[in-house]
Amino acid sequence: MTDARRRAAIATFATAGAAISAYLTATKLGHAQVACPTSGCEVVQDSAYSKLFGIPVSALGLAGFVAIGATALARTLRAAAIGGALAVAGAAFALYLVAVQLTVIGAVCVWCATADTIAVVVAAMALWRIARSVE
Repeated sequence: MTDARRRAAIATFATAGAAISAYLTATKLGHAQVACPTSGCEVVQDSAYSKLFGIPVSALGLAGFVAIGATALARTLRAAAIGGALAVAGAAFALYLVAVQLTVIGAVCVWCATADTIAVVVAAMALWRIARSVE
């Protein structure tokens, strides 16, 4: 796979993650009900863990996905490294949030789980991009 295709894949997945995060942020800030097949989304959205320093966690995800997508537009090793660092940090935080949902909150948000999965996929692709860039 070419670097251009790797970057396009990262940008595509980051856009999907940003879209989900934007939806969750809008529902959180607008105090709207999340369209969810289970009650887990509302339970997670209403939990104390849905904000960090008063900022919706989904807004942090949105910013992260946008930043990672922006780094995918650049061809440089520096952009790949920045995107990789952001993606790995985002994936680590996503895994923490999954653990919190399962062990502390006792509910799982389908939208959050999807965004968390995307974060892990983006991190793997970003690391692959870096590995291929330094060959």
